[in-house]
Amino acid sequence: MQLEALRAYLLSRPGAAEDRPFGPQTLVVKVGGKMFALVGDAATPLDISLKCDPAHAQFLRDSFAAVRPGYHLNKEHWNTVTLDGSIDDDGIRAMIDESYRLVAGSLTKAAQRRLASGEQE
Repeated sequence: MQLEALRAYLLSRPGAAEDRPFGPQTLVVKVGGKMFALVGDAATPLDISLKCDPAHAQFLRDSFAAVRPGYHLNKEHWNTVTLDGSIDDDGIRAMIDESYRLVAGSLTKAAQRRLASGEQE
């Protein structure tokens, strides 16, 4: 997956917003002010860090060489994935969707209602 397609997919999630709090080389995508994806967009190939259920995170690490514990993140809950083509785009999108779902689900009920109704934060 190329950067523009990745960025477009991330930002297509309801309420998703981009930020660069860690500098120009790391794209951070948030929902409700909480990170659900970090993209090292200066890396070749690209790296993306995504939140994941701990048991599923370990399964993915055991299944794919491109998936490793989250770089500079809570390694129990985050994976960093190298987008080297070894995982197809559908697999990457599924990981993004899981991360988004976990983070959006951790928002307050009021924030979740705003997301569901399409309101901006």
